[in-house]
Amino acid sequence: MTVGASGTAERGRAGGDGVGPPSLVGRDRELRRVTAALSALPALVLVEGEAGIGKSRLVREALVRAAPGGSRHLVAMCPPFREALTLGPVVDAVRQAVAGPAGLGLSALAGALHPVLPEWSDELPPPPPAPADASVARHRLMRALAEVLDRAGIGVMVVEDVHWADEATLDFLVFLATRRPDPVSLVLTYRPEEVPPDSLLLRLSSRPSPDVRHARVALGALTVDDTRRLVSSMLADEHVSTAFAAFLHDRTEGVPLALEECVLLMHDRADLVRRDGEWVRRTLDEIAVPPTIRDAVTERAARLGPAARRVLLAAAVLADPAPAAHLAALAAPAEAPGGPAAGAHPRTPAADDPAANSLAGHAPAAPLSAAAEAVAEAVRSGLLAEDATGRIAFRHILAARAVYDQARPDERRTFHARAAALLEGAHPLPVGRLAHHLRQAGEIGGWSRYAQRAADLAIASGDHDRAATLLLDLIAEPALPAPDVAPLVAKLPLLAFTGDIRRAELLARLRGLLDSGQLAPRDRAEVRGQLGRLLRHLGDYAAAAAELEQAVPEIGEPSFAVAWAMTALGVPVADDLTTADHLHWLERARQMAEESSLPEHDRISLFVDRTTALLDLGEESGWEGAAELMRLAGAEHLPPRVAVQVARGALNLGNAGMRWGRPEQAGPGLAAAVELAGRHGYLRVRDTALLTLVHLDLLGGAWDGLAGRAALWQDAPEEPLFRLDALLVSAKLRIAVDGPDPQVEEDLRHVAAEGERRGIVDLWLEPVAALAALRLAAGDARSALDLTAAPMRLVTVKELWLWATDVAPPRVAALLALGRAAEARALVERFAAAERERRAPAPGAALRVCTALLTEAEHGAEAAARDWQAAADAWEKVPRPYEALRARERAAACLRAAGNRVAAVRETEAVVTGYGALGATHDEQRARRALTGGGRGYGDQLSPRELEVVRLVAEGMTNRQIAQALSRSPKTVATQLNSAMRKRGVTSRTALAVSMTRQRPANDDPADPNRR
Repeated sequence: MTVGASGTAERGRAGGDGVGPPSLVGRDRELRRVTAALSALPALVLVEGEAGIGKSRLVREALVRAAPGGSRHLVAMCPPFREALTLGPVVDAVRQAVAGPAGLGLSALAGALHPVLPEWSDELPPPPPAPADASVARHRLMRALAEVLDRAGIGVMVVEDVHWADEATLDFLVFLATRRPDPVSLVLTYRPEEVPPDSLLLRLSSRPSPDVRHARVALGALTVDDTRRLVSSMLADEHVSTAFAAFLHDRTEGVPLALEECVLLMHDRADLVRRDGEWVRRTLDEIAVPPTIRDAVTERAARLGPAARRVLLAAAVLADPAPAAHLAALAAPAEAPGGPAAGAHPRTPAADDPAANSLAGHAPAAPLSAAAEAVAEAVRSGLLAEDATGRIAFRHILAARAVYDQARPDERRTFHARAAALLEGAHPLPVGRLAHHLRQAGEIGGWSRYAQRAADLAIASGDHDRAATLLLDLIAEPALPAPDVAPLVAKLPLLAFTGDIRRAELLARLRGLLDSGQLAPRDRAEVRGQLGRLLRHLGDYAAAAAELEQAVPEIGEPSFAVAWAMTALGVPVADDLTTADHLHWLERARQMAEESSLPEHDRISLFVDRTTALLDLGEESGWEGAAELMRLAGAEHLPPRVAVQVARGALNLGNAGMRWGRPEQAGPGLAAAVELAGRHGYLRVRDTALLTLVHLDLLGGAWDGLAGRAALWQDAPEEPLFRLDALLVSAKLRIAVDGPDPQVEEDLRHVAAEGERRGIVDLWLEPVAALAALRLAAGDARSALDLTAAPMRLVTVKELWLWATDVAPPRVAALLALGRAAEARALVERFAAAERERRAPAPGAALRVCTALLTEAEHGAEAAARDWQAAADAWEKVPRPYEALRARERAAACLRAAGNRVAAVRETEAVVTGYGALGATHDEQRARRALTGGGRGYGDQLSPRELEVVRLVAEGMTNRQIAQALSRSPKTVATQLNSAMRKRGVTSRTALAVSMTRQRPANDDPADPNRR
């Protein structure tokens, strides 16, 4: 990594005589785009392409040409081996760019830098108090690093090989890109084929800010002519034969790095000669240029002496740029002074070891002449290069990988052991790299020790994802004895990792630990508790409950762990436990919590979980706890470990309010969660609350701009549950606006399947109900019945009728359509009996829909119309206006069937207007057809509402003025105006007004009872 004020220092290369570095060719258009973006900051520049395609070279050239505003730029390199240290590439780049915090004028926030820059500790402010939530620590750290960049005058940050970046580094880049008012300009290079589908890089690339200059270039292979020009530039710009260029292009596919390596190899082997004034290959048929970089690197390395080849392996093992002394010490033969014997691993470097002293910050006592010559030979090969600071590394990562892969396994282990010995003298201690080297050296104990320290550091810095990865690797290691693994399980941040493969590995390991018979009772209980949590994540709730029930007595004395396990058993999930069973566990947990002396944050945590469970069970008593949580949320000063629990509780009661049909509880709860979580930096809680507000607006009829808000959350690869909920909102909205289509049904099935698999009841039942409604509308009652079978069984087994809100109506409709009225009646009666004990508005309205369906089937249209109107009124009180309109539409159909045409028309008119105001275009068109089709409704005559619009048009009012005057949406007014013009056979507002004054419409009768 390098730093420059207006340019960047390049790694030089000493090639063979007559061969120089290549020029930048075939990139004129891309160079202009990047240079233009960097000439007017802020900018976001994305340079993508395969390995060796020339991304870094393009960026360096653009930086030199743009010289953006005289600001400095910082270059960070993401190594191929994942660093345990949070924000490792950025921190290393800052360390190289900034000598220390002195003179920067940093604020107290800089105290958050202690974990990642311990060498600055003497000059940094004191570290802030450790937060309860990892996201707070990470947010502080990112803000502190951004402040360092600002004070150091860094205007452009270049990050190379972002596809290898850790999650924390990607989070920091998103933070920099979205920071206002002065975002740091970013230049990112990456290989698109190596970017995971859930990478945060996709968020950066897909959502460019409008106030930032954005350039995205994709580098492709060079043409044959470009190949000729590149090779010519390496050969003092002398002419290269077309046949030779075509041959090289064919074998390298026009990849600049492969071209460069092949030319160097051919020159080393004297296969490159001048003939008749141009460069050609000596023998076209005898020597085949290696088709891959790996072959080229292997061939070139083989031409070096043994000592230089060992230097190459040392550089490949270290991966990062290192001083020559480090490479020399690492590559020294077994018998050389200062070099440990093969396979040896001195835990404490000797005081007179030049490499150890150099690594610790001291100059070597004396040069190693033979070793120094070996390093020089390796550099002269062109595979290695020395930067402006004297640090040496491979010019290309692919070359390093080729050398590493070609080494014998025992050689690699020896070199990794030596690298660990050297690094143990460094300050600050690079625990992540030490863990990596010791693991590759096969030293399990040392790997475990440093990996745990790296995990602790990651947790302290808020990087729970990295900590989980480190700990999971250790837990999965069969060579670690069970007693050593149990403490690792206890500290594992279980919610911080994703992926079913890793979950399955952990599940097998935990079961193996329990079956080993080597765990102490306390450790066994802890492992079993973690197993229960994991089984819940996997959706196997019955097995999870069994493990948690067994863990409770194993833990022994009353404690937070026991109370938590009992409370967890009280939370309703998709298992066979009844509501009474869950309440039993909640009561036991409450009693134990009262008997235990718990810290405030643990007590609040259990209180939040208990309140959430009660609300999920449909218990009115849960709202008493909700009131206390809202009181706490309004407090001005909350300790951080308490604040995170209160924010979580506010989020949960907001979600419960939405499911109960109590928006007066849902809205304030979610708003409190957003405010409290935002104030304390609990970003995941805040974002979950914001997404729940999107869902609440769907149900509450606030649809303006809702599709766009939902779409924003669908591109959240790091949060699959966010994507699922947003996809559900989007699918239901599209049904109302555009009507059903195969993609909508596919999206709903995907959400339902994932919700069922994950055991998230809301994400299962709601999409299933929407699918069942679509099947009923298509006349496929059998599919609707099949879809609702398992959900309804869950409701009845658990006796939890709050969950029946979505699925009961389509279930009853399907039963009635299939002639199974007795089953439908029994289901409605059970639902009604449950609702008499628990009065929640949303389930109550759903019950009225079921009752109306039953009445319509058994007692005729006139009675059904009254019940449908009652259902509409119930939904209005929730309020869920879309559901109310659907019920009113059914009421109008029943009135029409009963022969009450006037009332049916009036009701349908209101429904059409209501759908229009919501933006439910598809439903509006369907309802309108009931007015105009088959002689029903007003036919070609203007409706009373259309007449109102036409009169105001004749008075010269605009659509917006008419909407305000009639308390309608502009969209509804436009729809009614277009309908009126169609009926009167005119194409303009003026013609419509003229027709209005010339001829009174046939149905414009003041005494007409249909007018209103």
